[in-house]
Amino acid sequence: MYKRIRKQLAQRQGGDSKRRGACSGVEHVPVFEPQRHIRLLTFNIQVGISTSAYRHYVTRSWQHFFPHRNRIENLDRIASLLSGYDVVALQECDGGSLRSNYINQVQYLAEAAGIPYWHQQLNRNLGPMAQHSNGLLSRFRPLDVTEHRLPGLIPGRGAIVARYGSPEDPLVLVIMHLSLSKSAQERQLGYIQSLIAAYRHVVLMGDMNTHAEHLLEQTPLKHSNLIPLPASAHSFPSWRPEKALDHILVSPSLQIRNSGVVSYPMSDHLPIAMDVALPEGYLETF
Repeated sequence: MYKRIRKQLAQRQGGDSKRRGACSGVEHVPVFEPQRHIRLLTFNIQVGISTSAYRHYVTRSWQHFFPHRNRIENLDRIASLLSGYDVVALQECDGGSLRSNYINQVQYLAEAAGIPYWHQQLNRNLGPMAQHSNGLLSRFRPLDVTEHRLPGLIPGRGAIVARYGSPEDPLVLVIMHLSLSKSAQERQLGYIQSLIAAYRHVVLMGDMNTHAEHLLEQTPLKHSNLIPLPASAHSFPSWRPEKALDHILVSPSLQIRNSGVVSYPMSDHLPIAMDVALPEGYLETF
């Protein structure tokens, strides 16, 4: 059965050669300023659906398939929050389908928040029904941005890797939305670990669907030496946070100024924020 589902999804997605997201381009984007601190935010926006009780997963489930008049208002409120940050990781965005009134939500949020650079990664292409996507918003011009398809039994999970600063020793940001199953997470994090192993300054951001203790002690990330938020940084569900599923994990070389959960219940997840700075003397190294 799983092979049949995977084949059907691959056919809908048209194979890797046809899987395309969208991007703003970088010509108009200010250059990266490594001497300043960087305000980071990760947010699973649940395609702009406001959820404030478990029953809404049933009563508002139709909004995952059809447009809703309040969705734009919800996106505008989310954009108001995003406007206060420099680099934003977005999960559960729609890239432009029936349910979003054919609006690319990554692009919409970037423009509404006044953030010049955006990159949409299309992970699961269901045609006019849904365009499941991750998103990167940035006030700074990245050196480069690459998309990666994460391994899993059923396709549709991805990661965005953006590099900033010096090509010889860049700041590397990885945005991801991991699967629910522990076995799939193990494979996906093994792949992520292989992407970041050669770098000193790393930030992992996204909805990882498990707690930091598990991530950093029982998965391939145990070799990464990354620093998490406190275990009490619960982000799910947004109306009664009990689980820490959303994370910003950083290398010890980065200076953490502030971090925590942002009380902004516009989705079923709460956003996570962190201010970081590159190590002192970074500019003088090159």
